Amino acid sequence: MLSEYEWQAIILSLKVSGMAVLLSLPFGILMAWILARFRFPGKSLLDSIIHLPLVLPPVVVGYLLLISMGRRGFIGEWLYDWFGISFAFSWRGAALASAIVAFPLMVRAIRLALESVDQRLEQAARTLGANPFKVFFTITLPLSLPGVIVGTVLAFARSLGEFGATITFVSNIPGETRTIPLAMYTLIETPGAETAAARLCIIAIILALISLMVSEWLTRWGRRRLGATC
Repeated sequence: MLSEYEWQAIILSLKVSGMAVLLSLPFGILMAWILARFRFPGKSLLDSIIHLPLVLPPVVVGYLLLISMGRRGFIGEWLYDWFGISFAFSWRGAALASAIVAFPLMVRAIRLALESVDQRLEQAARTLGANPFKVFFTITLPLSLPGVIVGTVLAFARSLGEFGATITFVSNIPGETRTIPLAMYTLIETPGAETAAARLCIIAIILALISLMVSEWLTRWGRRRLGATC
């Protein structure tokens, strides 16, 4: 049986990961659409910045969040003074850190899906009088929906495993920021807690495997769906 400590970490991880994906999805679709459909000076730089969290050490991401979004950060201080919103040392900050680290995976999957949509369908809709927004929401987005779902699932799975940026930005606070990876870190350093750490390890592996299997199944389903419409 799982202890209350373990359940707390699991529920918090699901909450943080879900919120991270929910908040980043609109921006992920927007960035993927811009990269897939437009050519402009600085596009390569924008693409590199979006994918930067994939190659940066997570601790660096957490430090950058701390100096920018912390209570005394140049953005975080303004948010707290004007709106009373604080990300530092809270589950909201953990969700923000997870969203940023997982964002490149989401954008890449959605971008690939958008690039696979036949643009002749979009052009035909525009010639019939549809405005760009209507074309996007009635043709482009539905046809790329499998990729959007895959990107969402991959981002969720990556968020579940986020450790470095989270512990640097929001610390390791029980019941507030102590997700599965942080709980395992604490248990590993606690004498006699090896069994609980092993249970959380198994749960983390199961959740990751389920996410990857769902992602793979959705990828195949999307390819069949796009093949049927072409």
